[in-house]
Amino acid sequence: MKHIKIDPVTRLEGHGKIDIFLNDAGEVENCFLIIPELRGFEKFCVGRPVEEMPRITTRLCGVCPEAHHMASAKACDAVYHVEPPATARKLRELLYNVFFAGDHTLHFYALGGPDFIVGPDAPAAQRNILGVIGKVGVEVGKKVIRMRAHHSAIMELLGGKKVHQVTSFPGGVSKGLKEEERESVEERILEMVDFAKFTIKAFDSIVLANKAYVDLITSETYSLKSYSMGMVDENNRVNFYDGKIRVVDPEGTEFVKYSPPEYLQHVAEHVEPYTYLKFPYLKKIGWKGFNEGRDSSVYRATPLSRLNAADGMATPLAQAEYERMYDTLGGKPVHATLATHWARIIELLYAAERALELIRDPEITGDKLRTIPSEIPSEGVGIVEAPRGTLTHHYVTDERGILKAVNLIVGTTNNNAAISMSIKKAAQGLITHGVEITDGVLNKIEMAFRAYDPCFACATHSFTESMPLTVRVLSASGEVLQERRR
Repeated sequence: MKHIKIDPVTRLEGHGKIDIFLNDAGEVENCFLIIPELRGFEKFCVGRPVEEMPRITTRLCGVCPEAHHMASAKACDAVYHVEPPATARKLRELLYNVFFAGDHTLHFYALGGPDFIVGPDAPAAQRNILGVIGKVGVEVGKKVIRMRAHHSAIMELLGGKKVHQVTSFPGGVSKGLKEEERESVEERILEMVDFAKFTIKAFDSIVLANKAYVDLITSETYSLKSYSMGMVDENNRVNFYDGKIRVVDPEGTEFVKYSPPEYLQHVAEHVEPYTYLKFPYLKKIGWKGFNEGRDSSVYRATPLSRLNAADGMATPLAQAEYERMYDTLGGKPVHATLATHWARIIELLYAAERALELIRDPEITGDKLRTIPSEIPSEGVGIVEAPRGTLTHHYVTDERGILKAVNLIVGTTNNNAAISMSIKKAAQGLITHGVEITDGVLNKIEMAFRAYDPCFACATHSFTESMPLTVRVLSASGEVLQERRR
């Protein structure tokens, strides 16, 4: 049996590898996504005061600290049984939508975009942000850099720091917004809306106008029929910050809709011995392996899944693009994995539009920033939509607010089973008897993985007593005196 290894998988946060096994006929027998790292955040947070969590959990990752900051703050609200004032909630949501716009920009132009803009078969050294700029021009590169600069400036103003934000805590936020600051933020967000429109046009001209790319997106090789998960508001419209979690089946029919405290009734986690990443599944169906279709319990929680799970977008420009995408791709739901990139830039437009609504809300400059907790802390769940999928923080404390248990189910973990299935299906579609296995072929397998925008710093939670371990005792000169392996 022939073994093909993609190690490391590129253009992601963290480290992962793909092992592909071919049978004697040259066909793909099996394929595994392996995550060889363990972070252990859930364990070393136990014993700490729960109010520290919105600051600690941002350190999980420098790519999406805002997501953990917000999910943690909401979990702390629930632990202390407190509801933040309207101004605090809107400041949090404002920060969060600006973050979403910035994060989706990063992925589209630097991580996922090179496969389309430069080309999936281009030399590996060109499939990066520099290759993108070389293809589309320096002015476009300047637009992307300017957008990221706007994101960083607003994060620093609203979050206290450009990275690893500190302003949200139990019951509200620590900093308000002055009118002159509001005006400055509004100017930046207006540019974000224009940039999102520009990105939609760029996608049209580079991807949708290229028949080969459209055929690739809509091919069976990159299709996976699964359940779709996403947060929705009271009108079943997409919302990133607050709402209920809605799951629809592969035909688009609502399967369940639940509030954050109910998540354990609906989601469970399966473990495989070859990876530190768990495999969440729909509890009412039960784990039935890596299978597609309505009888499987595998679901996806991606930008495309959020659009599949919702009845529409809550802002006008994004709603128009939402309708155009489904009209173009043949109606809801869409199961084309690579169409996640299109959904991602529709969300970019929504995030910019929603941020503009919030910065123009009269309450955004209010002075009621916190509801002081007065009840005994106990247990709480906070859920937001991270760019990579539904993010759940669940904390249990003693009566002093000291953590006794922490559970995190993050976007990449939610998608783990689907990612594994997507890369196997891509490998089986691309590697057949007699096909030359080139770097371009392997990159197209990575494209199935990369569409999910995976991030492994916060996703690795599986742990067993048989964890591989090597302990070495060295002398002062560096000589190995003793070594023990497990």
